[in-house]
Amino acid sequence: MYGIFSTPDTSAHAGYKIDNQILDLVVAHNLDVFHGIDLPRTIFERDTLNDFIALGKPVWTAIEARLTEVKTGQLSEFNAPVFREMLFVPLAEATLHLPVAIGDYTDFYAGIHHAENVGRIFRPSGEPLLPNYRHLPVGYHGRASSVVVSGTSVHRPNGQFLDNDKPTFGPTQALDYELELGLIIGRENPLGQPVSVADAEDHIFGVVLVNDWSARDVQRWEYQPLGPFLGKNFATSTSAWVLPFSALASFRVAGPAQEPAPLPYLQDPQNSRFSLTLQVLLNDTVIGTSSDEYLYWSFAQLIAHHTVGGCNLRVGDLLATGTISGPTPGTFGSLLETTRNGTQPITLPDGTTRSFLRDGDRVTLRAWASTKDDRIELGEITGEIQPGF
Repeated sequence: MYGIFSTPDTSAHAGYKIDNQILDLVVAHNLDVFHGIDLPRTIFERDTLNDFIALGKPVWTAIEARLTEVKTGQLSEFNAPVFREMLFVPLAEATLHLPVAIGDYTDFYAGIHHAENVGRIFRPSGEPLLPNYRHLPVGYHGRASSVVVSGTSVHRPNGQFLDNDKPTFGPTQALDYELELGLIIGRENPLGQPVSVADAEDHIFGVVLVNDWSARDVQRWEYQPLGPFLGKNFATSTSAWVLPFSALASFRVAGPAQEPAPLPYLQDPQNSRFSLTLQVLLNDTVIGTSSDEYLYWSFAQLIAHHTVGGCNLRVGDLLATGTISGPTPGTFGSLLETTRNGTQPITLPDGTTRSFLRDGDRVTLRAWASTKDDRIELGEITGEIQPGF
């Protein structure tokens, strides 16, 4: 996985995580590990991955193949202890940084069970899904400036919400997490030129974990008629490591049937998902386990819909899936669902209860996939809740 790290002796630059070590890509480039690959001399010395990503898929593929050779010891000239010591930095000695400069951030609502769960909570006597849900990937444009890397504390936001049916202002009383995946865009499309479903995956550089923190009381009061605003824009966390999209190939599985059939521009013959297990821990206690297989809309459909009107995606843009929940308790990706909007609090091992997050709580998201022959991890996101300002 690619990321940006620094040490007490080095400024922020690119690395590649292998188990509990970071392969220093600047050192690797200087040692000519990437001989034969056309790379700018300082490409890995920069404090984001954007310029590397912009080199394109043929370069990513070549670098990934060479890194696999280093990892497996196939490049014998770099197996000597003196070279391994130069190439690798213990993960524990590094400070991790946001891996990409995110120009734009879009959050979708692609988890159908999450949408149904929320609909049942807020519209108990009506249809859980709104009429448009099965026809298009619903989404909103988030705030890129408040996207932060794993480990960054989150301050409880202030906002306006209803208290006893009267508008009031103060710190949110319904702070929540959202378990999501995010796509890092690696290939641009010109303004006005849509990306087809067939070409969409070629625009994905990699995948990250996302926690789209939410102030539910603020969100409920403000979201009609134009959607989320202050209830979402105070913080969104991502994992520090970007998993190359190519690494998911062996974990591809069939997606859910889509009925009614989407309009032609959204029809995805592949309609695949990935057998990624996603997990939420609250203060080290597992409170939810979900899967990418629960997404109604595929990654390709998200990109095709985003661009169908001519919107131009740029290298480093973040497209998040929205909360990924399953249909039953224990598979939910938010406290809103787990506690049914706070009406059914959960009890933690220390005997305390939670309807929503308290100051001092620590939320951790994890994701992995495995077969008998292969295993990948997306790292994790951690974030601790601090009092507001």
